[in-house]
Amino acid sequence: MVSSEGLSAPLSPPQAAARQYGVTKPISTAGPTEADIQRTLELEKFLVDAGLYESKEDADKREEVLQRIGQIVKDWVKQLTRLRGYTDQMVEDANALIFTFGSYRLGVHGPGADIDTLCVGPSYVNREEDFFFILHNILAEMEEVTELQPVPDAHVPVMKFQFDGISIDLLYASISLLVVPEDLDISDVSLLYDVDEPTVRSLNGCRVADQILKLVPNIEHFCTTLRCLKFWAKRRGVYSNVTGFLGGVNWALLVARVCQLYPNAVPSMLVSRFFRVYTQWRWPNPVMLCAIEEDELGFSVWDPRKNPRDRTHHMPIITPAYPCMNSSYNVSQSTLRVMVEQFRYGNKICEEVELNKARWCALFEPYLFFESYKNYLQVDIVAADVDDLRAWKGWVESRLRQLTLMIERDTLGMLQCHPYPHEYVDTNKQCAHGAFFMGLQRKQREKTQGQQFDIRGTVDEFRHSINMYLFWKPGMEIYVSHVRRRQLPPYVFPDGCKRPRPSRIMAQQQADKLPYYDGEVSMTGSGERHLKRKKDLDGVDVNQVMPLEKRQSLSPQPRDSVSPVIISDKASSASPDQSDKGFSMEVVESNKRTLLGETEPEYASNSSTITNVTSKGSCDDAGFGSVAVSSEGNTRSVEGSSVGSNNPGYLQGDVCEADSESLSDNGCGNGNLRQDGSQEALEPNAAFGMLLNSNEGVNSEQKAVIRLSLTSTA
Repeated sequence: MVSSEGLSAPLSPPQAAARQYGVTKPISTAGPTEADIQRTLELEKFLVDAGLYESKEDADKREEVLQRIGQIVKDWVKQLTRLRGYTDQMVEDANALIFTFGSYRLGVHGPGADIDTLCVGPSYVNREEDFFFILHNILAEMEEVTELQPVPDAHVPVMKFQFDGISIDLLYASISLLVVPEDLDISDVSLLYDVDEPTVRSLNGCRVADQILKLVPNIEHFCTTLRCLKFWAKRRGVYSNVTGFLGGVNWALLVARVCQLYPNAVPSMLVSRFFRVYTQWRWPNPVMLCAIEEDELGFSVWDPRKNPRDRTHHMPIITPAYPCMNSSYNVSQSTLRVMVEQFRYGNKICEEVELNKARWCALFEPYLFFESYKNYLQVDIVAADVDDLRAWKGWVESRLRQLTLMIERDTLGMLQCHPYPHEYVDTNKQCAHGAFFMGLQRKQREKTQGQQFDIRGTVDEFRHSINMYLFWKPGMEIYVSHVRRRQLPPYVFPDGCKRPRPSRIMAQQQADKLPYYDGEVSMTGSGERHLKRKKDLDGVDVNQVMPLEKRQSLSPQPRDSVSPVIISDKASSASPDQSDKGFSMEVVESNKRTLLGETEPEYASNSSTITNVTSKGSCDDAGFGSVAVSSEGNTRSVEGSSVGSNNPGYLQGDVCEADSESLSDNGCGNGNLRQDGSQEALEPNAAFGMLLNSNEGVNSEQKAVIRLSLTSTA
């Protein structure tokens, strides 16, 4: 931990050793100037003041918890050894070990952070029954353990729980040894012999963390820089692997690569170079800390030359331990676009810091997500109680990324989604509630003439994937609806009310100072393209589709929901929204059939309205049609596959030029991975239209549909 007292001492970073770090020569071996050292002191003081370091008491408590968990798993293995009839000597020698990985192993965890742990046990103790059943029951009976949540079907099977107030993520790996030695070397490749892929993935968390620390020139500088950038990513809304952004190991690998490229740089320099490098990086060229090695064990490694699936990855960040994998396979075109915008934002602020035009606090301004888009997709998750909601929400959240991928796939990337990795809770709900939001906007700079996209199947496919949950209970429901910015619920704002919008003149002055992304909406923290305040368009109301009748008696009813009767704006005298100028609206078809039963109106938001919107010259976002979806029964169906771009790859390593302080146009290709069209994939495109429908409960011939047709005249 960095103490405030220690910040006054001048930093004297050691010169890089003769060895080369990484797959290329460094960009620069220059050390820091006095100004760089001073900026590092200021940055470290900011991190301390921000409360990113835990106290010694908290650190000691974590050590105690890890020791207690270590003893619990040892006793568990000995108990199983005895029950299975092994000799007394075997029972005495029976052993299990606890290893840590992630932020705790790297030394960049903060107060309240969870501890990623791995239990390594002998070959005769399995994951399916012994770990997720017997050990689970042992933990469930302990007073210190709360919020116990097994996730056996995750990509990396995990058991989550709180132990004496410390959050623990516990993995399990059964290795091909009858006795686990106390001095087990987790980096030994032979541990991967005769184990399944979930075990390999579980072991690799620890193996990757150890390799990262071996492959950076200065561990202290690496840790400070990583701590800073993780904090930045959380403030800017791009820290979440499950949502399609980057998680802890991804950020660690990106930072480690920059440390290799600037081996003598101090943290303030590394933060600045981080944004400079990745603003210019030519994705999908991979980021690698070392060469990808093959091994006779036969596990598949990341190689787009051999594996067609690897060619679909948008932002490859390759793990350094065998078998080398892409740790960022969750990234989609939409989330990559958002991260590139945020890298540009960070680069601009760092340039101003180096010119003494800004302070470090400006870099960590929170991202104003709810002022950045005109349209949002709202996903409400409800359950009968908090325990049910925890399990149900974990399942839904793990599949929200699929909704983004499905919309990208079915609209050919013309409708861009920005999933926001923060959960919101409406405390006024009588049932347990959580909500997630996605920003929606069309892709610009690609002229379309009234093109339409039918996403009815998209929503149905997403709903069916959610309904595959094997542990569904009465009360577990999901509602998907479209809301405009002016209709956002108050609980998403810090003080329970919307922040006053600045005047048009002030907004324009702020906008002129901020970086834009190819003419797209600015993604900075100062208001992200402030527009004129809209007037409410009361004439077009929305409706919420209810769950099936069979669930109405089993689950808490959503409030503020109306049956899917089409409400037209023809009877309204409300002034049209200024953003809707130039659009004509008319009812295309009507469905006045009402679902069985009605619920109280509270969840309703822009759904099941039939509208035809035609552009007359405006290129602003048209009003989105919407769908309100409720899960309806535990229907089983095949989860939708994610479809990415086809980028054929030919991997040959980094090609960043050596001894070049500024990155040239060719300086950030991290390999000869062909990326035909990859730059165009980040370009905003023009107008779109889409076709949405209401959910179940209406005959297929009578389904209420929102039809958006926009014709560009630009």
